[in-house]
Amino acid sequence: MSLSGEREEETTASKMSLSGERETTATKMTQDTSSKSVQKPRAESPTTILLSMKSDRPPAFSQEPLLDDNKEVESLDSEDVLKITHNLLDRRSQTLLTVQQDIKAKLKHKYQHISEGIGHHGNQSLFKDIYTELYITEGGSGGLNNEHEVRQIEMASKKQTTQETPIKCNDIFKPLPGQDKPIRTVLTKGIAGIGKTVSVQKVILDWAEGKANQDVHFMFPLPFRDLNLKKDQYSLMQLLSHYFPEMKEIDSIEDVETKTDFILDGLDECRLPLDFKNNEKCSDVTKTTSVDVLLTNLIEGNLLPSALLWITTRPAAANQIPPECVDQVTEVRGFNDPQKEEYFRKKITDQKLANEIIKHIMTSRSLQIMCHIPVFCWISATVLETMLKVAEKNEVPKTLTQMCSHFTLIQIIVKNRKYNKATETNPKELSQSDKELILKLAKLAFQQLQKGNLIFYEEDLRECGLDVTEASEYSALCTEIFKEESGLYQEKIYSFVHLSIQEFLAAVHALESCLDKKENVFSPTSDDEEKESIKLSDLHRRAVDQALKSENGHLDMFLRFLLGLSLESNQNLLRGLLTQTGSTTQSHKKTVKRTVRYLSDKIKEESSPERIINLFHCLNELGANSLVEDMQTSLRSGTLSETELKPDQCSALAYLLLMSEEVLEEFDLKTYNTSEKGYQRLLPVVRTCKRALLAGCKLTYESCETLTLALQTPNSPLRELDLSYNDLGDRGVELLCVGLTSPLCNIQTLVLGQCGLTEGCCSDLASVLSSPNSQLKQLELRDNDLQDSGVTLLSAGLEDPDCKLHTLGLSGCLVTEEGCAVLSSALRSNPSHLKELDLSYNHPGDSAGGLLSAALVDPTYKLTKLNVDHGGECRLKSGLRKYACHLTLDPNTANPNLILSEGNRKVTCVVEKQHYEDHPDRFDYLYQVLCREGLSGGRYYWEVERDGSMADIGVVYKGMKRKGWEDASWIGGNRESRCLLCSHSGYRFYHDGVNRIIPGPVSNRVGVYLDWPAGTLTFYSVPSSGTLTHLYTEHTTFTEPLYPGFGISFFAVTSVTLCQIDDQHIQRGECNS
Repeated sequence: MSLSGEREEETTASKMSLSGERETTATKMTQDTSSKSVQKPRAESPTTILLSMKSDRPPAFSQEPLLDDNKEVESLDSEDVLKITHNLLDRRSQTLLTVQQDIKAKLKHKYQHISEGIGHHGNQSLFKDIYTELYITEGGSGGLNNEHEVRQIEMASKKQTTQETPIKCNDIFKPLPGQDKPIRTVLTKGIAGIGKTVSVQKVILDWAEGKANQDVHFMFPLPFRDLNLKKDQYSLMQLLSHYFPEMKEIDSIEDVETKTDFILDGLDECRLPLDFKNNEKCSDVTKTTSVDVLLTNLIEGNLLPSALLWITTRPAAANQIPPECVDQVTEVRGFNDPQKEEYFRKKITDQKLANEIIKHIMTSRSLQIMCHIPVFCWISATVLETMLKVAEKNEVPKTLTQMCSHFTLIQIIVKNRKYNKATETNPKELSQSDKELILKLAKLAFQQLQKGNLIFYEEDLRECGLDVTEASEYSALCTEIFKEESGLYQEKIYSFVHLSIQEFLAAVHALESCLDKKENVFSPTSDDEEKESIKLSDLHRRAVDQALKSENGHLDMFLRFLLGLSLESNQNLLRGLLTQTGSTTQSHKKTVKRTVRYLSDKIKEESSPERIINLFHCLNELGANSLVEDMQTSLRSGTLSETELKPDQCSALAYLLLMSEEVLEEFDLKTYNTSEKGYQRLLPVVRTCKRALLAGCKLTYESCETLTLALQTPNSPLRELDLSYNDLGDRGVELLCVGLTSPLCNIQTLVLGQCGLTEGCCSDLASVLSSPNSQLKQLELRDNDLQDSGVTLLSAGLEDPDCKLHTLGLSGCLVTEEGCAVLSSALRSNPSHLKELDLSYNHPGDSAGGLLSAALVDPTYKLTKLNVDHGGECRLKSGLRKYACHLTLDPNTANPNLILSEGNRKVTCVVEKQHYEDHPDRFDYLYQVLCREGLSGGRYYWEVERDGSMADIGVVYKGMKRKGWEDASWIGGNRESRCLLCSHSGYRFYHDGVNRIIPGPVSNRVGVYLDWPAGTLTFYSVPSSGTLTHLYTEHTTFTEPLYPGFGISFFAVTSVTLCQIDDQHIQRGECNS
């Protein structure tokens, strides 16, 4: 929505008062004020003068004498006092009103125009003509996010599937629905160029023009860029007077009824220490101190506690402000798709051309993503408006490298037309001065990128041989941010129009240094022989290695641009800049081929899934998309689940899913048939889905490093995370909790069933439960040996008032009466959240169970569901053996070539047929046998040992066919059965015609765990040490009792034995436990 509103009507008879109400005359305002001042003491008056003076005497606003003798005052009657007070307040109000109107006029003049991406040297537009509403949302918390900002915008570009209430920039101080506390300080986050400063301009201009926030008496924009330069000491009033000389008429703005708004724009550009911990406290607006001390005390509320503060920042700097000082966090997301289109239609007056630009942007996912950034929309409009008029369709830029190359060349044309009166339209033919200046800017870009700087000063320019006047000529590339007006600013500060332009020019510097100077910017040398041997592919390899070492990916975009510039077509665009462009087409092809091979090797070797994703972006810039295209074809055809994916294929799949504009409702890792390394490569996808099902995928604590990063991804839709049946251990959960306590994490459901956890992780989980940032509502910890000691640690989080947990699962966690008593105590301390508690398969005892049961009927508690079923002392065994069941083989099902022994617990394959009676349940052809016991309604565990090279271990429904050779009679070959084929060479799972290889250590003993109500069937390798290693978990819904069954190989004389597992307290199959 463009800035609109009627033109401000200013007359002397009708002005806006400082309280925001219209008065017919200034006299009426002062009359009301003076009459009420007589009726009530000053401190209680609702219309007391808004601004107080620090002087003991009233200020002399006129030449009339003021009484200063107490005796003379005492001699005056009430009418005289009323006249004096009326006169004083009338003049003070007029002064304050005049100051306010002068400041408004000044700000209106300063902010009513906008220069997109360029400094004041460029053509300016009226703000209201170009402004497009930005998408701003509530942003959770001011947590640290070091992720490269392009990756952040990739996530923000996903289609939103959750309902978020957009916030208008003029409403950021209004409480959100459900909030009841007043808002003093708002922190607004957003990546570079996303529209934070434009939002600030919108708010200031609307206030100055009387369109919004008229209850605010004074608005003071104080950009950090300029505050950095203030080396002298000031009082707050002196600092304000420095920026706004009009404020010299006022001694103080401390009156509680004065509503002031300080706008601190660009926290990420702050070079002051902001030492909140050690800075002295200051509450006096007239006390002189450093600007740093003024800022920290203003932010902490020691100075002007009634003032409003609006701080804007890039995400990486948000944590510089203590969270307790921030009342609300918002985030500028840039343009959504409709806003992008609106912008282009406003920017491009030719609507047919605007439609072509929009259509072209939509054909490139990378351009589509970047155009969420308003500055990049301006860059795209600048380039495409020119290109679509004159270029062939195949010349129109489709990649980021091409877009930035054309943008740079177009700015050369603009500069030469403006300053040199040139008519040349071919930017490829550069003058020597043009070339030298661009290369100096490129050197500046590289040096500052290496240092992590986005803004820089005149001395930085001089270090690169840049004259300030020269740099200003390229104002669209190197923006002169500070304007010299009204004597407010003392020094000019520069930045590139956007981080992507800086990264592109940095890549130009690296390329030019290699091709023209024979220098590798990542390994400089003075040896002439070494210089002569430097090749472009060497530079590429070093750049790839450097980018892979970066923890936050700060060189990711630079690397994309550098590799994109290695293409002959892109180098031809810049041939005016590059003396040598690689000699021949053949040499270009060889360079690209070497680089593609190196990238492919790195994709196979690299252990960080996040870094690998950027390597696919690099391949895209090089046009080497064969692996991604193959995966795209398989994804569309639905054949991925049938193919065993290699790790590099998994990385290609992850790249595709991450680049898609769709948010996945569910990402089930098990649907992809791959190795442990392949699963690791797919983990980044969890940040782009709502529900991540990672159960039974052989993840370890090392996998949690990737998952922790995903949990801290801004704008991630991830709400549910299932990690059950993975050997994460306490170390893995410790890593996860770092992400779970992040203010960026939105996880509501976490499943950690059977993850090898002990009491060692419970204090970390408690810290998550007690964190004010945590959104966790459901926590499932079943089948972990937490014991009473772990539950005690966990209860410390449960009883914390910040704990929001609704559902807690502690089934099979070795909890006794002692642990239940601690849980009961925690519930008494915080009874208002927990609704469901599962303590089944524990040993709570009667008394503790009774205490918890009492909470079900007590209206003080929210608890509505308590499960203490299947309890008893037998549940206190470690691991799954607490679910051990007694099974026997059923002779009526045994194939005639099978012999049962050892009390029907062992089956052996023999050549001679046995003389069994005919029975409808008997397998007549296949060498198979079932157990007598049907298992349903509970949890069961048994172990099987094979003696021979091969055996099938599975479960079947009673109705499975028993006669014949076909799949309908084979355990695992139909819908009624499932089995694990065990052999010396490994494992393979079969069900209904589908099979998959199961990696894992080969052992002669296999454990089987059936959780019938939960619908899981799990297999374990059980070595001689007895330690279980998870092999595979099948998730389904069981509808009838399951009968354990076994298949024997005739060609490898084999026997299978049901193992004894500590017969004491073993449940019988018929218990249905």
